[in-house]
Amino acid sequence: MTAPVVMILGTASSVGKSTLVAALCRIAVRRGIRVAPFKAQNMSNNAAVTADGGEIGRSTAVQAAAARIAPTTAMNPILLKPEGQRRSQIIIEGKPWRTLDALDYWQRKDVLWEVVTRNLDALRAQYDLVIAEGAGSPVELNLKPRDIVNTRVATYAQARTLLVGDIDTGGIFAQLLGTLMLLEPEEQALVQGLIVNRFRGDPALFTDGITILEQRSGVPVLGVVPWIDDLGLAEEDAVALERSPTPYAEGLTIAVVKLPTIANFDDFDPLAAEPGIVVRYIERPEQLSGVAAVLLPGVKHTLAARRWLRERGFDAALHTFTGPIVGICGGYQLLGERISDPQGVEGAGGDELGLGLLPVTTVFASEKQTVQVAGESLAPWAPGALINAYEIHMGRTRAVSDGAHLARITRRGATLSDALDGCVVDGGRIWGCYLHGLFGNLEFRRAWLRTLGWQATTTSTRADSYDRLADVVQMAVDHQHLDRVLIV
Repeated sequence: MTAPVVMILGTASSVGKSTLVAALCRIAVRRGIRVAPFKAQNMSNNAAVTADGGEIGRSTAVQAAAARIAPTTAMNPILLKPEGQRRSQIIIEGKPWRTLDALDYWQRKDVLWEVVTRNLDALRAQYDLVIAEGAGSPVELNLKPRDIVNTRVATYAQARTLLVGDIDTGGIFAQLLGTLMLLEPEEQALVQGLIVNRFRGDPALFTDGITILEQRSGVPVLGVVPWIDDLGLAEEDAVALERSPTPYAEGLTIAVVKLPTIANFDDFDPLAAEPGIVVRYIERPEQLSGVAAVLLPGVKHTLAARRWLRERGFDAALHTFTGPIVGICGGYQLLGERISDPQGVEGAGGDELGLGLLPVTTVFASEKQTVQVAGESLAPWAPGALINAYEIHMGRTRAVSDGAHLARITRRGATLSDALDGCVVDGGRIWGCYLHGLFGNLEFRRAWLRTLGWQATTTSTRADSYDRLADVVQMAVDHQHLDRVLIV
């Protein structure tokens, strides 16, 4: 039996499609439905690693967690990781395929469409229900003939399609009605409902708005979903940082340098979730004033980030900074003495002196390391603490002089059972590693925070983020409509 597909289309990027897919996945699984998320093509430098070492978009992994299943590459068969304004590394079924500019990529749509349908069909054969997510707007008319992620997927699967608009940005009527108007008749016929997302205030104030939308579109409004604060789910991409600048709240402040092509910045969400901790993204050295520690995140183009740091004046600022300095993945490479890309793995390649804060050097290799890991901390502040994390990197980093390692790890599926990762110097003040998700480990995270003078003042009793999200959406959406959408 082939499972039905529910398709979530949005009127634009960042209207909340990913979050609503996660909500529907949790609602479905709580009803006993075996459900899987699907996004044919994602563009993001926020990535996750599957159990078999494949790379997918982070938002899809979040949706799989909401569905209480392990993520697989079939759920996000095509991932584009931007390396600049025009070029992206193309990940096909979890593995690097090629690095292409936009025109070259879209000229291969026939090959790419076969990848999409093969993986969607596989999920439909394995699960009771598939909840698919579109990308951006489905009616970018200049791009629509090359579409492999929005209405083409909906039409192929004859999906029960929901159209989502973001009322918080304004123009909700133009968003929803304009998008419907530009759909082809056969695509319009698939749309079973509209969702007004991110409403602030009393939804009763939008009663007339619902009537107008339904009268003008002929499509029911399934619900008005409220704005949800502090949900704690990983963001899909760095657009979230641009649209929601970090507020200047009170608390022990940790700065994250917002490097160009920043990647996997959800590494720091567990820090921000701790009471009394403020994580602030900065772009200028003077913003280091008053912060307790500085973090260099993962990045898609390390050499370009290295030049950016130098041009912005971060070299001198970091060398005079007296607090802890930490680098994760690309940030770890940047803290070293030298970064070399002789094969042009990242664009034109090249060779740069690193920041010189860790006694390591990095050389880029053509084969990407994507693997889940487990192990124990060797850090002086958390010796023996258990660690679960994952690696995504092209660089190979080695020590050039004595320095303590951060962790002893086992890479899932690797031939060698144990390996040492990371480097720690200056009594633990400066350190780096390749371990994404490291701060998600409670004992390790809190032990490091205590070195900054932090103490937990409260115990979190917040409900599971997925259940909280599902509860809010379930209350906001008409039950009868929801039953019809999720029926299997």
